[in-house]
This record gives sequence, structure tokens and C-alpha cells, in this order.
Amino acid sequence: MEKEYQIVLYTSIQGRCLTKEFLENLPDKIKGKALRWIEKLEQNGPNLPRPCADIVRGKIRELRVIFASGQYRFLYFFYHKYIVITHGFIKKADKIPESEIERAHRFMCDFEQRVGRGEIEL
Repeated sequence: MEKEYQIVLYTSIQGRCLTKEFLENLPDKIKGKALRWIEKLEQNGPNLPRPCADIVRGKIRELRVIFASGQYRFLYFFYHKYIVITHGFIKKADKIPESEIERAHRFMCDFEQRVGRGEIEL
């Protein structure tokens, strides 16, 4: 059966992928759990329920990965049949920092513009 959605990791025009960098710096057990949850997101798309995933603001959503007392978040958005993960971070407060939401929104706008110009091929 073909997957309905496909994961894409946002990469800046300079070639930097913050999601990949974040994952590479996590301990192996946490990284493994995060990768399993990213796979579940790919399989379920927008049907991945709370508390695993939730809408943050507008098109920006979050994937929640909890390991021991640590809370790890991946922000993403849907672009047609693609799930574009903008970046990950460790959540330390009750609310997602505004700077993280703004960063995800900036990356989403950049991604959509670059796809529109043909700079990103999907």
C-alpha cells in the first residue's frame, strides 16, 4: 500500500537542515523514539491524534515526543501530500516559545516560495 503522505525535512537555501541536526544531537534512545513517532506521523498524517500531535497556530502543527521527563517537539506543516518538518527543539516551558513558532512559519513561507519558483523539487 502506498503511503498517503511523505515526510520532507526542511532544508534552508544554504543547505542547513535543523531537524537533522537536532536528531543527530539527541541520545540514541531518544533519537530512536523520535524517529518512530515521525514514521507514525507519516503513516497517519493529520489523523495522528492528540496528545501525539496537535495544531499550534494556522498551518503549523507539532509532533510531541516524550521521553522520561524530557519533552521533545517537532514543528511541521502539510504541503499537499508532504509533511514538512521545519525543526525540532526541547520544550522547557508550558507553552511553545513564540520564537519557535515564528521560525517554523518563516521556514514554511520560504519552502512554499522556493517550491513555487521551482527551486525545490518534490
